[in-house]
Amino acid sequence: LFFALLFNLICIYAEEYNGSTEKAYATYIMSALTWLSSAYAVTQLIKIQHGEVNFANLTYYLAGVCAIQCILAPMIENIPEFKTIVDTYIVQGQEFFDQVDRLYGIGAALDPAGTRFAVVLLMITQVLVNISAKDSTQKITIFWLLISFLIIAVLGNMIARTTSTGLLLSIVLFTINAPVLRMRIDRRYIKLLSMFGILLAITVVIVVYLYNTNSVARGFIRFAFEVFFKYTETGNFTTGSTEVLETMWIWPESEDIKTWVIGTGLFNALGYLTDIGYCRFVLYCGIVGFSAFALLHVYSGLVLMSQSQGFKLFFLLLIALSFIIWAKVATDLFQFYALLYCLDQINSSEEKSSFDEFNHQTKEESIIL
Repeated sequence: LFFALLFNLICIYAEEYNGSTEKAYATYIMSALTWLSSAYAVTQLIKIQHGEVNFANLTYYLAGVCAIQCILAPMIENIPEFKTIVDTYIVQGQEFFDQVDRLYGIGAALDPAGTRFAVVLLMITQVLVNISAKDSTQKITIFWLLISFLIIAVLGNMIARTTSTGLLLSIVLFTINAPVLRMRIDRRYIKLLSMFGILLAITVVIVVYLYNTNSVARGFIRFAFEVFFKYTETGNFTTGSTEVLETMWIWPESEDIKTWVIGTGLFNALGYLTDIGYCRFVLYCGIVGFSAFALLHVYSGLVLMSQSQGFKLFFLLLIALSFIIWAKVATDLFQFYALLYCLDQINSSEEKSSFDEFNHQTKEESIIL
């Protein structure tokens, strides 16, 4: 809250000092408190249902919500009656989405949706890394997590390609945690990889079939995986978005020290014709304001990392995700940190015991060696 309030006050000063009428982040502390109170309500409902609220059961709900949003988006696109119902009762700027031919769910569209999908992909991967597959219940859980992961990875990319950032970081997270890097063969990972391989193969078959039989699906598939198609067709790793972003790196003039320090008090992208987060924050509240905003995310990640066992890499990647996404769009991951702050504990009791058992086994092996 200290960092949120500090950022809020800097933004107020930037707007007043520059005579701006924009109030983009002048009430950020209220947004932070709203997310925290909402997160507390959500986590308490989960606690009533499950007895405790930890990282794993929070992830189950977030994965379900995101997967459903990804399924709703093509339904809205392809079922006129359903689209009419959604557009009649929910106002979310869908006229613009139709104009630019983009998929949208219910309150889920463009980069804000892609950012949330990216975080949830990372959370699913962390749960899959930790979960045990000793009984049928957990195997079913793994199955549904993998299904959700693939739905979000494919359909989420069709909604917003920012989703691919979470997909790439998920691969990093899973690879580094793979037992083979610790010179161990773990049957749990082999089973997980086998299940994932089968589901991935089925997903590829479905995507290829739709690409070759449905012109609408072909357009969205090409959009979602444009970098793949561009590379196979031209040999270049590029997309329409990256080409546009190259023209959006707009900074204050080198001699304009005031703007570098405290900004102009203008955040609207139309003011400077840029969507890039770094540029918009610096132009709005200067390096001073952006530093406070960045510290909020770094501090939250480090605090939660210190309270968890086996999640250090996850929180490092979550911190990195903010800095990566700011190179594309101005967004905020504090809503996820708010949920994680409200957990009873990061690890479940089962995970704690398994970590203790693993650490004990590792010590015994060290003694033997």
